[in-house]
Amino acid sequence: MKNYQLFINNEYVDPVEKEWFDSLDPFSGEPWAKIPRARQADVDRAVAAAKSALDGDWGRLSASERGALLYKVGALIEKNSERLAEVESRDNGKLMSEVLGQVKYVAKYFYYYAGLADKIEGSVVPIDKPKVFNYVKYEPMGVIASITPWNSSLLLTAWKAAPALCAGNTMVCKPSEFTSASLYDLAELFTEAGIPAGVFNVISGFAMEAGDPLVRHPDVARVAFTGGDDGGRKVYSAAADGLKRVSLELGGKSPNIVFDDANLDNAVNGVITGIFSAGGQTCMAGSRLLLQESIHDELVERLVEITKSAKIGDPSDSSTQIGPVATEPQFQKVLSYINIAKEEGARCVAGGNRLSGGEYGCGQFVEPTVFVDVTNDMRIAQEEVFGPVLSVIKFKDEEDALRIGNDIRFGLAAGVWTSSLHRAMLMADKLKAGTVWINNYRSTSYTTPFGGFKHSGIGREGGIEAVKEYLEAKSVWISSDLEMPSPFIRKY
Repeated sequence: MKNYQLFINNEYVDPVEKEWFDSLDPFSGEPWAKIPRARQADVDRAVAAAKSALDGDWGRLSASERGALLYKVGALIEKNSERLAEVESRDNGKLMSEVLGQVKYVAKYFYYYAGLADKIEGSVVPIDKPKVFNYVKYEPMGVIASITPWNSSLLLTAWKAAPALCAGNTMVCKPSEFTSASLYDLAELFTEAGIPAGVFNVISGFAMEAGDPLVRHPDVARVAFTGGDDGGRKVYSAAADGLKRVSLELGGKSPNIVFDDANLDNAVNGVITGIFSAGGQTCMAGSRLLLQESIHDELVERLVEITKSAKIGDPSDSSTQIGPVATEPQFQKVLSYINIAKEEGARCVAGGNRLSGGEYGCGQFVEPTVFVDVTNDMRIAQEEVFGPVLSVIKFKDEEDALRIGNDIRFGLAAGVWTSSLHRAMLMADKLKAGTVWINNYRSTSYTTPFGGFKHSGIGREGGIEAVKEYLEAKSVWISSDLEMPSPFIRKY
């Protein structure tokens, strides 16, 4: 069993309290690694290292030099992608094939932001004051705290680290206690790339022992958090005590809307991808399927047929299509929502059961589940399940689809399936979501912003917009007037 250590100031070190906890393999249910349990003293060490780096070698680098180092990080991630993916897949139970694709894409995030590092330009302002030269420059904020969930530890860390480091900040990363191992393996690549000590630090542990002290630390300038909206509120509240900037990428209950003029073959594939990829354990899951009444029965029949054919089992097997639920608490939560849906009157037409024994390892599996006769006021339609559970809701026309689609506290994403350009543009304009996919679903890129409306978050990750989240604007005024008039002499 591997015994991990904290990564602080480019060194692997034991936690001050000398405590570790087990990381469990979601498929076998067996412990496979020991994860260090950080406390306040460890947070203090990591933040101090990150703060020191700002005034040290990292702070003295030019933007081009920073970019060159970030490019090396990307190259090393690409070179080590299979090893990193194996660790993360074992830690969170995601399909090895999916995690490997994610890790290879992580490298591209660092390539992209490496190229942006020396292209962050200020501006000269045509100021309305005589004999004054004014310009605006952008500076790093300082120490950034990154807190990520268990579903995609490497990818979601890259969404924060690549733009934050591009902008010249330093970082302390706290992954979920359920999936910390892959970040420790990633950390050594920063040292190998020549990133100065203290720039990228990793601590692990529990929310109140490590996460809360990190958010509240006086030397942390910004908090970048991904997780559920309940966790987001707690982070937001804790950060408010220090008037810290925050970016929150939170949950979703995204509508995937299929009109009767859509290519139904493509739509069915998009719906399946939208909800059952990653076992539904993704914030952008299309967990509310809105079907126009005229195609409802046909599409449900197709969905049920495909859903029942899914290969469920060992995530390391390349033929597996759906893996286990990542954690025991989440597994129990998904099962509870299936019961809630039945009690509310929704009808289960596929799945709905746990799977155990033999090919299902420790039994932390839920069949891909489809509910019909769902109304949008049901809890199964309003609350984030974060599992392989799809709620199907009928709608009449565009107005009805918009009403249902927007009748939710979340606003992370939405999908629209139609052959009408007019309808596509109308829906894109009127849906209250940070991302709208037309005739596709779950597409993301490092080149474009991602984030949510309403309770789905604050700020954006990806694209040039992400770099702006980690910069402070400074306005500089230079007077060319050699004589400063007395403030008490008025000229008429």
